[in-house]
Amino acid sequence: MSPSRGQQAQRAVPAGTRLAYLIRMRERRRFPRPPLWLNLGLLILAGALFAYASNQRKSLVEKTAILFKPTASSPAEVNRIRGELADMEVSQAQLSRELDGRMDYLQAVQSAQFYLSIDTQHSKLQLRLGKDVVREADVQIGESKTISAKDGRKWTFVPLKGGFNIQSKEVGYAWRVPEWLYAMNNEPIPSDRPTIENGLGKYVIFLPDNYVIHSPPSAESPLKGPKPGSFLVSEQDLAAIWPRITKDTRVYIF
Repeated sequence: MSPSRGQQAQRAVPAGTRLAYLIRMRERRRFPRPPLWLNLGLLILAGALFAYASNQRKSLVEKTAILFKPTASSPAEVNRIRGELADMEVSQAQLSRELDGRMDYLQAVQSAQFYLSIDTQHSKLQLRLGKDVVREADVQIGESKTISAKDGRKWTFVPLKGGFNIQSKEVGYAWRVPEWLYAMNNEPIPSDRPTIENGLGKYVIFLPDNYVIHSPPSAESPLKGPKPGSFLVSEQDLAAIWPRITKDTRVYIF
């Protein structure tokens, strides 16, 4: 049988040349082996990261353990909080603030006091007496934003979370239009800003740091909808709960 063309071509190449070619191909396939010190360093780093993560997880579990223990008075409430915390992706500092507010809230659930709760996930406001819901209302949540004026000034409204005391409440509040509202509407800020009755709505509940729960602003108000970072509730619903709102009323926002 006559040799094939491939065999003829292979025989045509000198043996030394083929050997040099195979050596070069083998060297190309080799990757540089990392030094031993680098391997040890990576191993130590991985171990340290694993230990840190385990320690963080243990710390969070200890902090949340009291919430995860059902009680006879409010197991459904505890389970609801447990599920919400499990779904949250927050830092340890944020979780600590959440836990402080939730612990305070759980104490209110087991008390005989009126308080307000705002569920931002489901956009609901509730007036509660202990674990009982006295009245529930829809709530519009003002957008979190940073507003910049042309002169460089900035106003930042961030989500309000936690437990707070009501600062005060007003009916027919005379609201002086703030500078940030003109900046938000891309309008020049006048030197003499007007004061508008019911500019924030007929009913206004004041919270810390100038956040509010308010009814819809009047037609004359330049504010349309909820104040940034604050909460808008219908006038009818706020009128219904108004007699129960005092400076001793707690508000829990989650």
